Amino acid sequence: MTGGEDELEAQFAQWRQYAQRRKELRQSDADELEDHLRGSVDELVAAGLHADEAFLVAVKRMGSLDDLAREFAREHSERLWKQLVLSDTAVSDGKRRRDVLALVICAVGAALSIKAPELFGLSIEDDGAFYAPNLGLLALPWLAAFLAWRRRATRAVVGVLLGLFALGAVAANAYPLADDSQSVVVTSVHLPIALWFAVGLAYVSDDVRSPRRRMDFIRFTGEWFVYYVLIALGGGVLTAFTFGTFEAIGISPEHFVSRWLLPCGAAAAVVVAGWLVEAKQSVVENIAPVLTRLFTPLFTVALLAFLVAVVVTSAGIDVEREALILFDLLLVVVLGLLLYSISARDPLAPPRPFDRLQLALVVAALAIDVLVLLEITGRITEFGTTPNKAAALGENVILLANLAWSAWLLLGLVRRRTPFAALERWQTNYLPVYAAWAWIVVLLFPPLFGYL
Repeated sequence: MTGGEDELEAQFAQWRQYAQRRKELRQSDADELEDHLRGSVDELVAAGLHADEAFLVAVKRMGSLDDLAREFAREHSERLWKQLVLSDTAVSDGKRRRDVLALVICAVGAALSIKAPELFGLSIEDDGAFYAPNLGLLALPWLAAFLAWRRRATRAVVGVLLGLFALGAVAANAYPLADDSQSVVVTSVHLPIALWFAVGLAYVSDDVRSPRRRMDFIRFTGEWFVYYVLIALGGGVLTAFTFGTFEAIGISPEHFVSRWLLPCGAAAAVVVAGWLVEAKQSVVENIAPVLTRLFTPLFTVALLAFLVAVVVTSAGIDVEREALILFDLLLVVVLGLLLYSISARDPLAPPRPFDRLQLALVVAALAIDVLVLLEITGRITEFGTTPNKAAALGENVILLANLAWSAWLLLGLVRRRTPFAALERWQTNYLPVYAAWAWIVVLLFPPLFGYL
């Protein structure tokens, strides 16, 4: 047998030994359970999943045997089964306390980091050209540190993380850029993206090469965003009450709110949102798929309506900086809807109407991407290139490749000719492309364009 088959058989052996120790189960019951488990694993492997992934999903699918699966996962908690079948009650009080302590340290560290530049005479109000490219560097390292601690990252991974954040600091501060330079804007947009993938490395540091862990990071990204928005909304309510109550007694809290509450709260919330995702996964996993199903048809209608308007009016697309950012954000949202629906989909489920709706959404986004690329190329040919246009051109080419192949795989899925696992693997394997492009933009674009 191959190494993968040996590992799978070892997993079956662990399951069988555990089932046989249960007094309420006869030998025939244990055999029947194992047959059921093996059959489910075979179906998942045939659908394109790796053997270890198939075993994890099959354990989760034991149906009426959830209690048995949960106890088995708890006993073998060194594996990732706990992510699929364990509830929050499986986490020990000691682990909770350590997590909370790490959260407090990292959140306070992020809050203090956002104020640290003031020691050198810099302020958020007056030195936006410094803070804009450096915001990610002030908060995201603390989130990466929290995740690396939870994953017990190796020294090699920690070294790579330190190197990436140091490289980001060089990209944000070493180049002689004017305050109104286009490169400042380009760096401010792309450096947080590059650093977020460094956070992703911390997240998957327990199994760097696993496609499943990359998909978990995609899930984490969406859930982190949901929690951060919720925290921001709560922070807005807190700010309003702070203003209202203190002004009622003749004290203006404007200085405290603008200089301390908002910046420190926003930085600390980066870490708190990550902790909430880790601690309360079951809550958001019920919200995110609902949001995806709600907004996918809405975005599909909006994109199709836009394409119809373009055809009817024969109007070109504005490719100035604000418009480019808007269209790129639109394409990213479409990609996010696709990724999140993939992360929540049953890999063995047959094609459904929602899959066809997603195909329509991706095709519409692909058409818009082509229109934007044509406009950008035309403007570059006529007026020359700028950092903004070059960055947008590269990003749209990267998105075009992803959307085109995703549309092909979705078409194959709808026609029952392509397994769902192929679409999932394509998305997880494509993640390094985004990271590489973001680093190229922040490191190479300023000198290439003469620090314009």
